[in-house]
Amino acid sequence: MSKKESRQQVYTLLVEVGRNAGDGLPAEATGAALMCYASGVDEAEAVRETVAILKQADLAPLDVSGYGTLDERLAEGHDISDDEKTLMARALEENSVIVAQMTPFFDETNEQH
Repeated sequence: MSKKESRQQVYTLLVEVGRNAGDGLPAEATGAALMCYASGVDEAEAVRETVAILKQADLAPLDVSGYGTLDERLAEGHDISDDEKTLMARALEENSVIVAQMTPFFDETNEQH
């Protein structure tokens, strides 16, 4: 039983959320995009865990786009900052989901031009 190596990897996910009571988004926002780093044995598990945690936080996940693991992103030529790599390492170490960035969406049709 010397197989102690973890199969966990960290996946970069972009999650679109809609509005939900108590979600903490600005009152005028129509939703938001969340950049998340989530650990999982595969991307499907990382997505399931992320959606479950966001629902617990009163957010309303609508869509999830996966961008792969660190190695996959580097192979595709993505420029990944040291800060991102640090957050990914933390997600792996803590077996957690980290929301690295939240960008609210606003309905531009209501704005005055």
